[in-house]
Amino acid sequence: MRRAILALLAAAPGLIAQAPALILPEASPRATVSQKVGLTDMKVTYNRPAVKGRQVWGGLVPYGAVWRAGANENTVVTFSTPVTVGGTTLPSGRYGLHMLPTASEWTVIFSSQSHGWGSFSYDPKEDLMRVKVTPVAAEPMERLAYTFDDPTDKAVTLSLRWEKLRVPIPLEVDTKQVVVASLRDQVRGLGQFFPEIWSAAAGWCARNDVNLDEAMTWADHSLAMKETFGGLRVKAALLDKKGDAKGAETLRAKALGIATEVEVNQAGYGLLGQKKVDEAIALFQKNVKDHPASWNVYDSLAEAYALKGDKAQAISNYRRAFEMVKAEDQRARIQEELAKLK
Repeated sequence: MRRAILALLAAAPGLIAQAPALILPEASPRATVSQKVGLTDMKVTYNRPAVKGRQVWGGLVPYGAVWRAGANENTVVTFSTPVTVGGTTLPSGRYGLHMLPTASEWTVIFSSQSHGWGSFSYDPKEDLMRVKVTPVAAEPMERLAYTFDDPTDKAVTLSLRWEKLRVPIPLEVDTKQVVVASLRDQVRGLGQFFPEIWSAAAGWCARNDVNLDEAMTWADHSLAMKETFGGLRVKAALLDKKGDAKGAETLRAKALGIATEVEVNQAGYGLLGQKKVDEAIALFQKNVKDHPASWNVYDSLAEAYALKGDKAQAISNYRRAFEMVKAEDQRARIQEELAKLK
């Protein structure tokens, strides 16, 4: 077989122009870094050159010239939703990232062209945004790197780090509107057949004080499918937001009339998460009254009293829970809680 292949190559040298290239390590290896902010996915794909003892700024990377912000092909940044950069909104999409460095201030460039090789074919007419940023001194970094720093649910700083410099690029997302748009899609999917999905979408809007009118229609749709404890409480929360305290109280009372032990307990912990300790205690007290044979209702009430700072009531209810519970892990946990309160 080998002789046949060699004979074929000798007889027809024009059939193969050149030998296939070997796959070898790159001098500036390709890398990807990503971050989720709220529901927004952000990603940077780039190549990582090394310092190798060279003067980087004003040398290897000249001042006053557009630079590829990496090595080899374009550095590419992608956003799954619109983002705000330096006060200007950039639509979702894929962008070529270039930078124009100077000794004191840099210009960050987002280009519509993301498939070029470096900045050699860069065309300013393809710029979608230019943002001025100020570089800062940083810990030494041999190979260029991008990092997403200090992420929150609505903002993050994208940083280029190389040599002894960090170039920060602040990014912001209107996370509430992004989530609302996502919820609109989700309630049209398979979830549309479940009342819990509609009430959960409405509940998120109520907790975040956004899109309240549409959320009310979602809550009504959920209740039209089935009246549930959660659905009634969500609509009550929306009525509170709209100033109808009487209507909200009526729905909460109705919700308590159909609630299970677990539902009341979950609602109580939800209130604790919102720092509404007294309201949570009222719910846990109802559970104690309605389900006196459950150790868990005393345990939850004790936790709420502990958060309120009422040690006597916390100790009393923890002891009642301890007397009733059989699981050793829960008994050990309750003993630890009692020890903290002494």
